[in-house]
Amino acid sequence: EEMPEPKGQPIKIIVYVDASHLQDLLKCTNVTGIFVLLNNTPIRWIFKRQKTVETGTYGSELSAARVATEIIIELRYHLRMIGVPLDDSAMLLGDNMSVVINTTLPSSVLKKKANAISHHKIRENIAGKIMKFAFCKV
Repeated sequence: EEMPEPKGQPIKIIVYVDASHLQDLLKCTNVTGIFVLLNNTPIRWIFKRQKTVETGTYGSELSAARVATEIIIELRYHLRMIGVPLDDSAMLLGDNMSVVINTTLPSSVLKKKANAISHHKIRENIAGKIMKFAFCKV
């Protein structure tokens, strides 16, 4: 399907992501929080229990960042299909420095093989200039 010609001013996508490790001590699950802004206007927010059980904060934060990455891809596609011009890259902001550094620096090495799918999904979209991932102190 062909996309319509973009019209109007470019829109900036900003997404905040966070994960709360072991929020539910009985079930040992983590909670993902995602907040989506279009030109500083909130349009979507998600707070949901993660489907996987992670043994550390790094894994739960990485999983949350993968979900946020998928939301960015989906949102960019929908906006482009209705002819909305987009700013260069979406901005993903997270509060876990380890996750941000490990997914943005090409020289960093993934230490946990169990997190490989999330790690590569995020890195692929950063390399493709779909999004930028930065640290945001809460």
